Amino acid sequence: QVQLVESGGGLVQAGGSLRLSCAASGSIFGVSAMGWHRQAPGKQRELVAAKPSLGDTNYADSVKGRFTISRDNAKNTVDLQMNSLKPEDTAVYYCNARTWGGMVYWGKGTLVTVSS
Repeated sequence: QVQLVESGGGLVQAGGSLRLSCAASGSIFGVSAMGWHRQAPGKQRELVAAKPSLGDTNYADSVKGRFTISRDNAKNTVDLQMNSLKPEDTAVYYCNARTWGGMVYWGKGTLVTVSS
């Protein structure tokens, strides 16, 4: 089991920045990738950014150049730096972790609201 706890959401004006953090605990040795998804009202959950232990970092096209994901394996954390925020970035942001065995774990989410 992997437990994930997000922090850092809130209200920000368009053009502003926020940094989300996710702390993982539990069976961390089995985690192969960590990342962030988001779900806006009335929409499906979508990938924002993912950082695998092996391979390239992935970003959604809509956030490339504005968001940066970073992972600290020593601290078991994954952060998402969000710059130049837009109202369409408003969503609940979820941290997730995938194990080498294919299990996926999710945090409870943190709300990001971008006002125009």
